Amino acid sequence: MRMTSKTLLAAALLAAVPMLANAESTFTTGTGTPITASARLDFQVTAPKILYLRVGTGTDFATTATINQIAFTVPAATMGNGTPIAATAASGDLGTGAVTARVIGNNGNITFTSTTLGALSNGAAGDTISYSEIAATVTALTSAVPLPHPTLADGATTTVSLTPTTGKVINRDARWTFAYANNNVIAPGTYGGVNTNNSRVTYTASMP
Repeated sequence: MRMTSKTLLAAALLAAVPMLANAESTFTTGTGTPITASARLDFQVTAPKILYLRVGTGTDFATTATINQIAFTVPAATMGNGTPIAATAASGDLGTGAVTARVIGNNGNITFTSTTLGALSNGAAGDTISYSEIAATVTALTSAVPLPHPTLADGATTTVSLTPTTGKVINRDARWTFAYANNNVIAPGTYGGVNTNNSRVTYTASMP
């Protein structure tokens, strides 16, 4: 028997139908009470591993290149009297030395660190201010447990450990407000700056 090209095409389509129609169905008939029919579906969700860190200006789940500066001006009349000095109005994304801090991760414990290259320096003049003079006050922002601030230390890395509150997920934030302790009379000059004279603090989050 000869098969035309149309016949061959129809046969191929019929063969492919079971492969294309992969859903389940059940047809039931009978006189009993009740009669039932069932069908099933399988669901799958694939989630990536994520880690997000924000200190200062940023957008959740996005990379932002802005690096905020926290600046202090010491009044001559009160230098070294131990009264903390607030940062300038333009300091930090929240102003007056306050920044938004947030860590989000979904694979268990997170190691959170701060690192400095050394004490703040006024350059060639050779004078320094220890990072122990920079205090961070942590207050709640949106999360029930505020994100702690790793203590600043000269030329060192300090660490805090974050643990999940639900399953493997960590989602914590806080408002960090920085102040200059003003405990000492210091030599004149500009200490730190924009990525100069050990001004930059690097915060790092690490997750398995």
